[in-house]
Amino acid sequence: MSDDNGYRPIDCGLYSEYELAIMQRRRWRMHWRDEAGHDHLETLRPTDLQTRQGEEYMYAVTDGGSERCIRLDRIIKTETIEGAE
Repeated sequence: MSDDNGYRPIDCGLYSEYELAIMQRRRWRMHWRDEAGHDHLETLRPTDLQTRQGEEYMYAVTDGGSERCIRLDRIIKTETIEGAE
């Protein structure tokens, strides 16, 4: 990932996977990088996808109830937590 902050659209199949995770209320272990370049690894439940100014974002909630807004092209890896609802 470059430091230019330019948004790179994600693959449509991956976007569909995110939509399905929201519908199925999946919990994920997610690794992403914020705009300052810091890595994050948290357990999240995705709740919504939105587009703002041509950039796509995932809204999610932590197990503790904190909200996250993550730009989709900054997601590095997601892993479903089996048996979680």
